[in-house]
Amino acid sequence: MNLEDFMHQWRQEPLALIAILRGIEPEQATEAAEVLLECGFRYLEVPLNSPSPYRSIQRMREVVGERGYVGAGTVLTTQQVDQVAECGGQLIISPNCDPVVIRHTRLRGLISLPGVVTPSEALSAIAAGASALKLFPAEMVDTPVIKALRAVLPPEVACLPVGGIKPDATQMRCYLQSGANGFGLGGGLYQAGMSISRLRECALAYQQAFTVARSQP
Repeated sequence: MNLEDFMHQWRQEPLALIAILRGIEPEQATEAAEVLLECGFRYLEVPLNSPSPYRSIQRMREVVGERGYVGAGTVLTTQQVDQVAECGGQLIISPNCDPVVIRHTRLRGLISLPGVVTPSEALSAIAAGASALKLFPAEMVDTPVIKALRAVLPPEVACLPVGGIKPDATQMRCYLQSGANGFGLGGGLYQAGMSISRLRECALAYQQAFTVARSQP
C-alpha cells in the first residue's frame, strides 16, 4: 500500500490503532505481525531504538504485504528515513516535529506521522507535508487541548494521541469525542520479552475497548 492508498483509507475509516513494538527482536517479528493482523491491527511500528529494527521491519513487511502498513518509530534523521525505505518500511513516525525529516519522508513516498504538542508544531508539520499527527506525549495533550487543536486544524488531518493510553473504553471515548482519530499503543500493548500469547491478550483487550469506545456516544 502506498501513500495515496493510506490517505484514501484514512478518509474512509479515520479511526485506527498503531501497535508500537519497542524492544522487539527480529526473531519474534514475524509471529508478532501475524498475531497483530489477526487481532485487527493494520499499522505496526518498530521504534529504531529496538534491537536490529531494520531487520524486524523487513520481516514484518514480508508477512503483512498488502494487509497493512509497517514502519519505524523514533525516526530523527533523513538518513534513518532512507534506511527505513530501503528495508521496505512505509511509516515514518517521530517523537518530534522536524520539517526536514517530514519533507524527506514525503520525497521518498513514505507516510509521515511526526510528534506534535502545540498548534505551532501541528501547523508546521502539516505545512511540511505530514500525513497525520502524533499527539505526543498524550499526557500533555488532554481532551480540552485536542478540542482546541481541532478548531484550527484541517478536518482531514488525523490526530492520534500516543503515550499512556490504556485498554479503557472510557478513556478512549473521551479522546475520540474530543477529536482524536485513534491511538498509538506502546508499553500497555507490548514490552520487550513479552510472549506472543500475552501480546495476543493485550491486542484483543485494546481492540475490545476501542470497539466499545467507538460504539457509544
